[in-house]
Amino acid sequence: MYPYALAMHTVAVLALDQVIPFDLSAPIEVFLRTRLPDGRPAYRVHICAPTEEVDAGAFRIRAPYGLDALAEADTIILPGTADPMLPLPEGVSEALRAAAANGTRIASVCVGAFVFAATGLLDGQRATTHWAAAAMLAERHPKVTVDPDVLYVDEGQFLTSAGAAAALDLCLHMIRKDHGSAVAADAARLSVMPLEREGGQAQFIVHARPPAPAGATLEPLLSWLEEYMGRDLTLDDIAARAGMSTRTLNRRFREQTGTTPLQWLHRARIRRAQYLLETTTYPVERIAAQAGFGSPTAFRDRFKRVVGTSPYAYRRAFQGVRVPSGTAAS
Repeated sequence: MYPYALAMHTVAVLALDQVIPFDLSAPIEVFLRTRLPDGRPAYRVHICAPTEEVDAGAFRIRAPYGLDALAEADTIILPGTADPMLPLPEGVSEALRAAAANGTRIASVCVGAFVFAATGLLDGQRATTHWAAAAMLAERHPKVTVDPDVLYVDEGQFLTSAGAAAALDLCLHMIRKDHGSAVAADAARLSVMPLEREGGQAQFIVHARPPAPAGATLEPLLSWLEEYMGRDLTLDDIAARAGMSTRTLNRRFREQTGTTPLQWLHRARIRRAQYLLETTTYPVERIAAQAGFGSPTAFRDRFKRVVGTSPYAYRRAFQGVRVPSGTAAS
């Protein structure tokens, strides 16, 4: 977890000419809406630009901060621009490289990866961008390992996201790393964001159940799965509850959640386990049972595959303290 949870975290969003409005506004909205458990804002957001006025296509904006504000940020967001091949304005690359040297976290949205790569900071790194621009990014910046198949890539200090909606996934991923799943889940609910999306990588964003799209026919079924995930549910059980064939059920799930029923259920169980690890001192056996895993061993194995660490290491990282002897999940 990033060490920003104790103080107000400053996010600087860099607006360049031809900035894509959604890329600019998505991180602003998500971070500004985020609240800590005591109700305090988790982030302050500064809009920065190399010039006083920025052309955003359909409108123009006046940024209240210049490039010097990047040096004071904990996180810098690089939105995409309508023409990602344009050279960077004077001073932008230098400001970003200086911030990186000081340990600032930097993340790009969509074709903002071109801005990022132009600084040289992504050389030798894995990165992603909008699938339609991936080949161009790889050709223009051959030292960057471009992965066009994922929603986002987290390389630690440097992060990149795919197309517009993936910016939301990336923002919630960073919020979760900063403040834990409860804060990220609250931010997701406020943004009414569906979160169960296949990312092509182990997802660290595991939140309270994502809402199905408005009017989705699966909404009652998703609520039922959340309530009864502790049971040993099969695909046939889920299909019977939904009153449809397994084939139709799989198709509906793909259409409305982007994944399969059992994959959705597995992720929901991991979500619950993460929440319990963060907020309780229950032993691993109890967490495994409450989350619907067949055994503590099966729970540990799947948790490590999905989250990338053991339940005990995860609890230690997110609770920040050692739990009493005999109660820790391991």
